[in-house]
Amino acid sequence: MTPITRRTLFTALAAASLFAALPAAHAQTVEELKKKGTVNIGLLVDFPPYGQVDASNNPDGYDADVAKLMGKDLGLKVNLVPVTGPNRIPFLLTNKVDLLVASLAVTPERAKQVQFSRPYSAATIVLYGPKKTAIKTPADLKGLRVAVARASTQDTALTAMAPAGTDIRRFDDDASAMQALLSGQVDAIGCSTTVAAQIAKRTGDQYEDKLVLKQQFMAVAMRQNQPELLKTVNDFIARNTANGELNKLYRKWLSADLPQMPAN
Repeated sequence: MTPITRRTLFTALAAASLFAALPAAHAQTVEELKKKGTVNIGLLVDFPPYGQVDASNNPDGYDADVAKLMGKDLGLKVNLVPVTGPNRIPFLLTNKVDLLVASLAVTPERAKQVQFSRPYSAATIVLYGPKKTAIKTPADLKGLRVAVARASTQDTALTAMAPAGTDIRRFDDDASAMQALLSGQVDAIGCSTTVAAQIAKRTGDQYEDKLVLKQQFMAVAMRQNQPELLKTVNDFIARNTANGELNKLYRKWLSADLPQMPAN
């Protein structure tokens, strides 16, 4: 057995042992949440302007405002729980949070683990790199070093698109991947257009969009088999899309109108 194979086997066995030890996911009703009086909502704090921290180090951003609006709609106190890209679904499945409003893109793979609401947000994922680096097609990635946040939508999209010989370097979050680009550790980064905009603010016109990796829709995630909670969340999103409240929040944080999104 080669070292790579041995390491892969060890990682798989370790992951299997971890998930076998996890407590069973608990389905709950809206009434149970109301009896508790508080809803624990997980969100990213390293994905501005969707998720970030304010001057007092409290969770802030578009997702935080959506979570607060949902809590107000449900008549519940909201406890915002910071999560990361890799641990957000495990936090949900181990009952550390009741819901995720964590810029979680809807994918068939994730839908096997969690139950998604109708989309409440959207983002475009791009390959972003120096203007001097010629990248016009996925084939141009061969031999290049590309950073992504581990277990993110850009990780999945890039892995599917990149040819053999692409050096995909996975970091714990977007901030670390961005720093790798700025320090010259990588040749490009897979990220949302909002992260690309943050880089542009710091560096001027040194970088540009190279390829569109994916147009993603983000939804609220909850544990499986919670039909009543799903309907309640869907009703909240539908109502606040129709009355313009979600658009107000989107314009506040992204200076653009909320994209038109599918109902399902």
